[in-house]
Amino acid sequence: MKVLLLTVLGALFFAYYWADNFDPGGLDYLVLNHLGAAPAGTPARSTQATRWLMQVNFLSYVQLTSLALPSLTDSKGSLVVVSSLLGRVPTSFSSPYSAAKFALDSFFGSLRRELDVQDVNVAITMCILGLQDRSSAAEGIRGVTRAKAALGPKAALAVIRGGATRASGVFYPWRFHLLCLIRAWLPRPRAWFIRQELNITAAATA
Repeated sequence: MKVLLLTVLGALFFAYYWADNFDPGGLDYLVLNHLGAAPAGTPARSTQATRWLMQVNFLSYVQLTSLALPSLTDSKGSLVVVSSLLGRVPTSFSSPYSAAKFALDSFFGSLRRELDVQDVNVAITMCILGLQDRSSAAEGIRGVTRAKAALGPKAALAVIRGGATRASGVFYPWRFHLLCLIRAWLPRPRAWFIRQELNITAAATA
């Protein structure tokens, strides 16, 4: 079994500098789990920040998928895409990041339909995760949210289980599945829930 796991900016470097020499032959699993924040000193909602976040958090996923898809088609393999709750439920003070994650959901949702109508047996598992207990993630939202970070190892286990069973979606913590379901049905309760998780004063000054 051949698994390629790409994380953080190493994946961006791989996509754009090693692409010409990459041979993904015999690949069974491609796990895309990288993200990037806006460069230091960049205004949060500027065009520059948005372009950078789309490059790292969306376009590099597309590039790597296009390289690996022929091999995954041959092996009837799996594509595991690690995304965020902010790609399903937008919240305050996260517009560029949320835009990139919504783009992931749309792209891979459409790709899943294309593969299905073409009878291509490649599974796509979308993993919707909340805040994890990594130091970098915690530092980026310190004082802004009241949400508790989930344990990283448990989230990783949920991702592995979803990829191994070829599940179409993984939600961790599980309650996020319910929040996504009520997104369109009950917009006011969703907005109330988001406000309870957010420290408005700290976020406005971030």
